[in-house]
Amino acid sequence: MIRQRLSMLVVSVLAALGLVVAGTSVASAAPGAQAAAPPTASAVPTTPVTGSFTDAKGGTGTFAGNFTPTKFAARNGKLMATGNLTGTLTDSAGSAVGTVNQPVSTTAVVAQATCGILDLVLGPLHLDLLGLTVDLNQLHLVINAVSGPGNLLGNLLCAIAGLLDGTPTAGQLAAILNFLLALLGQL
Repeated sequence: MIRQRLSMLVVSVLAALGLVVAGTSVASAAPGAQAAAPPTASAVPTTPVTGSFTDAKGGTGTFAGNFTPTKFAARNGKLMATGNLTGTLTDSAGSAVGTVNQPVSTTAVVAQATCGILDLVLGPLHLDLLGLTVDLNQLHLVINAVSGPGNLLGNLLCAIAGLLDGTPTAGQLAAILNFLLALLGQL
């Protein structure tokens, strides 16, 4: 029960942070690599990884697998994720041509974020002005700013709304994620 709750907590934290593994390339993975170990039950969440490569016939092959993080670190102000990549390479004819089971280090990026700007709830209102009556039931207004590339106003409002939040650095974020991985490893 505790294992399930901690796993859900970590998945929720990772989802809230919007962590996405980016830049993983399987095109250089050797088709003749050792067979992947059978999957084991783990409390550490994995991320699905897909990609494509040019097979021996010149066609487009596919890769499908998973990345399981084992460590996070900050390098040059960027958050780096180190872990194990496992998966299968399939050629353009649909035949499995190899498996991958190797350590990988890649950048982890924080995905697009949404900032709450205003959450206004007004109860029922009754207005009587010189014979004109206005009745309004409950009103709930929510305004969110979405930050990301090309979202000038969303970026500006999120930056203003978060001025006093103290955004964690890549090193602080790596320390938090390593702590969570250690907790999950003890389950």
